Amino acid sequence: MEDYLSQLNESQKLPTVHKNGPIMVIAGAGSGKTRVLTYRIAYLIEMGVDPFSILALTFTNKAAREMKSRISDIVGVSDSKSIWMGTFHSIFARILRLESNYLGYTSNFTIYDTQDSDRLISSIIKELKLDKDLYKFKTIRNRISSLKNNLITVNAYLNNSELVQYDNESRRPLFGKIYQNYVERCFKSSAMDFDDLLLKTNELFNKFPEILNKYQNRFKYIHVDEYQDTNHSQYLIVKALADKNENLCVVGDDAQSIYSFRGANIENILSFRKDYENASVYRLEQNYRSTKNIVNAANSIINKNLNKLDKKVWTNNESGEKIHVNQLINDSEEGRFVASSIFENKNNFQLNNDSFAVLYRTNAQSRSIEDALRRKNIPYQVYGGLSFYQRKEIKDVLAYLRVIVNPSDEESIKRIINYPLRGIGQSTVEKLLIYSNENQITLFDTIKSINTIPINLNLGTKNKLHDFFVLIKNFQLLNENKNAFDIAKEVVNRLNIVNILKTDGSQESISRIENIEELINGIKDFVEGQKEVVGSYATLSEFLEDVALASDLDKKNIDNIKKVSLMTIHLSKGLEFNHVYIVGLEEDLFPSAMSLTNRADLEEERRLFYVGITRAKKKVTITHAITRYRWGKLNECEPSRFINEIDKKYLKEGILRNEIREIKHSNSKILRFRKPEIKNNFKPIKNNYIQNNQFIDINKGDVIIHNRFGKGKIKQLLSPGPGSG
Repeated sequence: MEDYLSQLNESQKLPTVHKNGPIMVIAGAGSGKTRVLTYRIAYLIEMGVDPFSILALTFTNKAAREMKSRISDIVGVSDSKSIWMGTFHSIFARILRLESNYLGYTSNFTIYDTQDSDRLISSIIKELKLDKDLYKFKTIRNRISSLKNNLITVNAYLNNSELVQYDNESRRPLFGKIYQNYVERCFKSSAMDFDDLLLKTNELFNKFPEILNKYQNRFKYIHVDEYQDTNHSQYLIVKALADKNENLCVVGDDAQSIYSFRGANIENILSFRKDYENASVYRLEQNYRSTKNIVNAANSIINKNLNKLDKKVWTNNESGEKIHVNQLINDSEEGRFVASSIFENKNNFQLNNDSFAVLYRTNAQSRSIEDALRRKNIPYQVYGGLSFYQRKEIKDVLAYLRVIVNPSDEESIKRIINYPLRGIGQSTVEKLLIYSNENQITLFDTIKSINTIPINLNLGTKNKLHDFFVLIKNFQLLNENKNAFDIAKEVVNRLNIVNILKTDGSQESISRIENIEELINGIKDFVEGQKEVVGSYATLSEFLEDVALASDLDKKNIDNIKKVSLMTIHLSKGLEFNHVYIVGLEEDLFPSAMSLTNRADLEEERRLFYVGITRAKKKVTITHAITRYRWGKLNECEPSRFINEIDKKYLKEGILRNEIREIKHSNSKILRFRKPEIKNNFKPIKNNYIQNNQFIDINKGDVIIHNRFGKGKIKQLLSPGPGSG
């Protein structure tokens, strides 16, 4: 025991050995919070706590796997496997499968991903003959998601005049009908979307106190990672589970709360002591990741926020390089500069590609970076693009596997009913859907009874539907005694998918074949891995749940080639790189124009910038462009206020590229540009904010920054301010 505890500093050890009662660990960036959480769980087991009574909730599968691996090294594989540890969604899915009968679901319910939800919502909009320009499926899906995360059911929505009025004013008066249809169709298909995994868990605990009591007694010690990212629904579930024993340990950093757009509520961590008045609070302030200059620069930024918990992050690491700020003519030049810088640093310091990350505020900014990296022949990986499991050919095969497990899955049946082509057209599908909806039976049951029900289809079409039904039933029979790999291989072979694709002969079809092959390889790996999991039989159902809950960043590059990482700052959270480039530091881009209307949104943008800087271990390079295209129009850009908020002693002087460059114009003339230097003309003001009716002293000619309107110069004072002589 002492061996692993000796690896902790005093600040880390205190929450690790704190056994009973609620505790909050405020952990600065790179301060070892995962180690504390891991060692605390190991310590509890060493102290005699039953591992089955420990619950640990994370936000990524990657974090859960790393923690479980570390714990197994200390307490052994057997005990580590007994801990209930995983993402919120995976743990709650597990509970819901065990208790599904209470809510009227089968235990093999399907988990709909975003694309499945979009397809269903689009179908409903079409069936209701609504204007798809007014009722955009993504807007509707986001609206439904928001309501569910705030525990607003269909009935609650319909009885809330303010919510209904909002949609009426948004020219979507039939939103409630879509919401109702969507919920009913999901239930009929025995399917839940990601938001349902939270909503239904809350419903389960509220409606059935005996079930809540069961899990309160089971989970005597509860741990929550990244507590600042929890939404209202997650907060209520955790609070309900912890109410009996109050052995709740939450770990997080308010300075890294950046997910309000998906429902995260920073108040959950800020108000923790109001919920648990006897809570102990520990602070991890020593940063082990970054250099002194990076840590201090990040502190100087985040200190500009007013709504925060008190902490002072520090490090014993070397001072390191100061932060570089580079001004470029346009976004293309920005891309070329980043690519050249990576190329030079690689060669000069013998670094690998994976030492570098390029971070941006929006996905659209990756284009210029990608173009430049390709020209330099530098391998890269874009995170947040189309992932493996979202590719068409993969979705098609997975849809078959999902229907085998859950024949009530309407969306999957619609996807595969005519794939590969078997002569079942869209009009036939629509007739089947109308009949199933009118008679309140599943689409699969309608197909099953196709020869006995009164539906206007010719004999040839009915035979094709019957053949499809028999095909699925045969797969289901095989599934009774085969593992996921055997079934998947049988499906691909019997459908003759690979040979059908081969007849095309195009490069695209070859890629599709390779992807299907990789899917089969992946299922094989899954089956082999499940041999080590107690109670697992590597079933198709287990594999499909694993896929449904997977995310892009949870997976390693299959080709093992080291690559430069490109991603939004949101996606970078929790990661670290030797050298980080943060591009596009311009007003209205970063901070986003949408964040300038109120302080809360602007502070979240500042936290996002803080997260970006603290991903770096050795070096940070910031770039911004003088001009940038927006909707095809070249616009002048202003440097982001965040650059000016970094204390100047942490910025490297004289690194702005002001050398003369030759740029060829389209008419072959040579234009010469001198890149201007950034000049900070801002007048230092001791108090940046007006509080408690106190007024700052301003004079004609001062340059100021307004939270909403940005930078401006005082041209005229109309009257003396209050309190002046």
